[in-house]
Amino acid sequence: MIILLDNAEPILDPQGTSAQEIYAVVEELSQFGNICLCITSRISTVPPDCKTLDIPTLSMEAARDAFYRIYEHEKSDPVNKILEQLDFHPLSLTLLATVAQHNKWDANRLAREWERRRTGMLHTQHSKSLAATIEMSLASPIFQRLGPEARGLLGVVAFFPQGVNENNVGWLFPTTPDITNIFDTFCVLSLTYRTNGFITMLAPLRDHLRPKDPKSSQLLSMTKGSYFTRLSVDLYPDKPGFGEARWITSEDVNAEHLLDIFASIDMDSGEIWDACASFVRHLYWHKRRVTTLGPKIEGLPDDHRSKPGCLCELSELLYSIGSDVECKRLLTHTLKLHRERGSDNQVAQTLVFLAEAHRRLGFYEEGVQLGKEASEIYERLSDTVGHARCLSHLAWSLYADGQLDAAEAAASRAINLLPEDGEQFLVCQCHRILGEIHHAKGDTEGAIGHFEAALGIASSFSWHPQLFWIHFSLASIFSDKEEFDDADAHIERAKSHTVNHPYHLGRAMDLQAWFWYNQRRFEEAKSEALRAAEVFKKLGATRDLEDCERLLRDIDSEQSE
Repeated sequence: MIILLDNAEPILDPQGTSAQEIYAVVEELSQFGNICLCITSRISTVPPDCKTLDIPTLSMEAARDAFYRIYEHEKSDPVNKILEQLDFHPLSLTLLATVAQHNKWDANRLAREWERRRTGMLHTQHSKSLAATIEMSLASPIFQRLGPEARGLLGVVAFFPQGVNENNVGWLFPTTPDITNIFDTFCVLSLTYRTNGFITMLAPLRDHLRPKDPKSSQLLSMTKGSYFTRLSVDLYPDKPGFGEARWITSEDVNAEHLLDIFASIDMDSGEIWDACASFVRHLYWHKRRVTTLGPKIEGLPDDHRSKPGCLCELSELLYSIGSDVECKRLLTHTLKLHRERGSDNQVAQTLVFLAEAHRRLGFYEEGVQLGKEASEIYERLSDTVGHARCLSHLAWSLYADGQLDAAEAAASRAINLLPEDGEQFLVCQCHRILGEIHHAKGDTEGAIGHFEAALGIASSFSWHPQLFWIHFSLASIFSDKEEFDDADAHIERAKSHTVNHPYHLGRAMDLQAWFWYNQRRFEEAKSEALRAAEVFKKLGATRDLEDCERLLRDIDSEQSE
């Protein structure tokens, strides 16, 4: 005998009427050997003797086949993109196809209606709708027992592209009691699901449940405050909280979306733009990538109090991923704004960054002049640490310009200006440039000594970008000595420090390709150079991409001879 309990949520709801008695009957039925009991339910509270099968969303091909069986039109890319936005949710696809077919819409009309109404159009003339199905789950006794905040919490999950990180619910919702149990219940009701450590939901539910007015949601405002508090840390490798700020590596998409939405709503809010600057700084230190906030930052009026600071942080982020031309453009504008406002300290800091951008673009003399101007300002302001930081950057420009003695003097003076305790990050950077200078002078032993000093400092703090560049430089030294095994070992160590830093990975691949090219291992060199070029292309690192393409032409030339 086969017994089918379809859509069994009402009878399996543990908070429903006569719940215990009904559950006992269903449990007893499941134990009879001559009965095959089949239950379909969004609630996962089924008897333990029943084998549970989680039904996934449809595959892309199955979803398209099901949709076009109802919607009798030719397949089209705009419609296929809508199906993807619905996460291939079966009910949503069926409702969408039915609505479009009944109204005799072509693909263009369907795309326009979706853009205008989204899941609000998933309602047939026979009163079948996605909204009604969702609301039925929200009306269940088990959901109602969660309290008045439950729907608002679902709205927060729906608002964020990634959903909510399970490990962070404590600081995201500090005033909500039993928050873990609430999210567990959401999953029991199939309103949410777990993926990669996040609690999220399918796109149609997200579209229906997200707050229509984000500012009106008290829970979302609380969540915003929690994110802003975490972003407000004064981020620098030597300062407390630097390591804890790595939370951004998993939450960056959510934080970015939150800032994007609220910056659009309230452009004049200083709090939001301060958080934007802090967010970009977090990306610079812990997850270097392009941010969608860039156009919004550039679009601020020049007299907006937050624009220079946001532009400066954005330019540094672009610098870190190899977008040197864009970095220089933004810094030039930032310098103009700071000069107009008469902020000497900010002018000096921007000059230092702009000197670095000029150096990276090959304008060494200009970089040296900008660095010297910044050095004079810091000296006038009696800012010892700022002056030391400036001198360490000036040393790089002097080194690139071939002024090795002056570069060594600048870096050595920077170290002498610093206190014995603290500012270890800056000391590490000074040892790195001194290593490069000694290598350029032919003093290999002295170069390795400085790099090992830098390595000791960076290792004790787990500063991965610094560790990357130290191993990168040591690889070059051992390659020059034709000690290729040691060079390859340092390249591999450099690559191990490129997590969340795709530009660094591209640079390591590029250097490896050059090593293999010089060893006449052309096929391996070509493969690695192509991988590096792909990274630089994605990042918009045009100068590095051009260098890669030049290497690829040299490889092709060698292979054709």
